[in-house]
Amino acid sequence: MPQAPEVFGKYHLLEKIATGGMAEVFRARSYGMAGFEKILVIKRILDHLGQDEEFVTLFIDEARIAVRLIHVNIVQVFELGEVEGAYYMAMEYVHGLDLARLVNRANKVGPVPVPIACFVIIEALKALQFAHERVYGEEVPEQEGDPMNIVHCDISPQNILISFSGEVKITDFGISRASFQADEQHDVIRGKYAYMSPEQVEGKVLDGRSDLFSLGIVFYELLTGRRLFKARSRDETLARVKRAEVPSARGFRPELSEDLEDLLLRSLARRPEHRFQDAGEMLDALSALVVREGHRANNNDLASYMKATIEAATARASGERPARKQAGRTMPPSAVVVLAVEAAPPPRSIAAPRTPLKALNEEWSSIVHDSGGEVWEREEGSLLVVWVARGGLRETVSRAVQTSLALQQVTLRAGYRLSAGVAPGVARISPDSKRPADGWELAGPFYLARWMMNLSAHRGRVLLTEVGRRQVSRRSSLLGRIPIQGNRYINLYELG
Repeated sequence: MPQAPEVFGKYHLLEKIATGGMAEVFRARSYGMAGFEKILVIKRILDHLGQDEEFVTLFIDEARIAVRLIHVNIVQVFELGEVEGAYYMAMEYVHGLDLARLVNRANKVGPVPVPIACFVIIEALKALQFAHERVYGEEVPEQEGDPMNIVHCDISPQNILISFSGEVKITDFGISRASFQADEQHDVIRGKYAYMSPEQVEGKVLDGRSDLFSLGIVFYELLTGRRLFKARSRDETLARVKRAEVPSARGFRPELSEDLEDLLLRSLARRPEHRFQDAGEMLDALSALVVREGHRANNNDLASYMKATIEAATARASGERPARKQAGRTMPPSAVVVLAVEAAPPPRSIAAPRTPLKALNEEWSSIVHDSGGEVWEREEGSLLVVWVARGGLRETVSRAVQTSLALQQVTLRAGYRLSAGVAPGVARISPDSKRPADGWELAGPFYLARWMMNLSAHRGRVLLTEVGRRQVSRRSSLLGRIPIQGNRYINLYELG
């Protein structure tokens, strides 16, 4: 027979979720008027720590701060209380998995897609920026306007929660700092040394840059699928953290761009002054890189990826093959570069072409094949070529531009004029059909590349979007801008 829930003050503890070195965590239910019920989390301090006055004082002080951290990317603390000497926090219940459990499942089926990894880190950075920039308000008149100097001190995959709807929330603000500052409790706080910063290990005064280092470790491990500093013993792990020696992420995953690796290395610099100086700076840098390299993703993408990963890991564990019909819908977006080209015959007043279009198509196909591009559409005198940006957007755009210029040369020699448009973008490519969902021909970068190709016909030069132009050093000039939605527009550039 199922056991009756444990009564804990005004809460019913439904099930134990976890037990750590400091506290035990329960899924709980609270009750209100007219049969109102709410599911939440109770984090209860372990009995032996509840007897330590220093720890309790720190816990209460930091929990008071945590209650004020109301942000969409932070697990909300509703209440700090005590029941028969047992201190607890009532917290928001996030229906999902922590990042550690999600990554554990993901590593069994393949690497975490770069857009998904970037999205998780961006959402975590929003939480850190909010917390690090908090100041005292009217509730503390003598300190009103002064910075709270909040430092999480325990950023790790276990403290980053992912809901089944794709929300990213950081938990344990406050309790983690209390645990770190209580020196005599170090022996019972296990498992997080591999995510500390060098200054944290060395016992120095901490600021927000320590959290950024820890988040950099999480980012590195998301992208590479490998532990960065974890060793067999605690002492060796701490020694690795102190040295802060970071192997090349591209050595484990070559498709990562140099810019993304540079961002990782900066976040993991041993000296705080060499890192990003605050979460806002790192957030701006990563957000710009995501746009520049086409790694955009959103909550729905994360939710779909999470669902597909759990299903695939479950099927793998049971020896079954995952259902293929869902694959197209759950694939995260991939960065792509699209090239649309067409050969136009010269006016009748000029000499006739020297090569038939069929022979020109064959020469084009050979050049595209050598560049690593894939022909998605082929007609006599026209091609639609796609590159999936596995080596980073900059390298892929450069390859597409070089290919378009090579096609231009052979087209001119054959007696034709080339129209060409190069458009970076994103697409959800099904592993089964190797194409996006039906209607892709008129969507996103595919439509834009064709439109640019038609626009370039009267000038005979390759057109690029602004995102593409940033990736190449070749001389270009602004041709104009086209409106897309509301007051948004796209700048178009013409290669010299």
